[in-house]
Amino acid sequence: MPAPVADQTITSISHVIQLSIAPVFLLTSIGTILGVMSNRLARIVDRARALNERIESAPEDRMPLIHAEMHTLARRRNLVNFAITSGTTAALLVCVSIATVFLGAITKANLAMVVASLFILAMAAFVVALVFFLREILLAVSSLHLT
Repeated sequence: MPAPVADQTITSISHVIQLSIAPVFLLTSIGTILGVMSNRLARIVDRARALNERIESAPEDRMPLIHAEMHTLARRRNLVNFAITSGTTAALLVCVSIATVFLGAITKANLAMVVASLFILAMAAFVVALVFFLREILLAVSSLHLT
């Protein structure tokens, strides 16, 4: 005896929810990385503001050092900004892929290629975000002068 239609719908939706759990964990990790990147961006902005305040009262011989650091901070800001943009794009693509899975289940349409494409694009965007993040960290470490 076949299961009632309502039971089949609940079962299929439950299955879709199970399939969506892995991307949700990915979304959590992307969010965590975005938080770290946002904190780094805030530190860069704070440091740039502090240097801007110092410029007016800095001795003339310190000006080249301050300008060099400001230049490095601008490069770091751009890298973090690209990383945040790529990470946010990855998160949005994961959300769209999850929504597409549900849409496919509800409409009974075969959207497997769309979901796979969205997930691949999300992973590519996340890789780009991590590469920019790594580049910013390397720039920050290389510009650190310990005496």
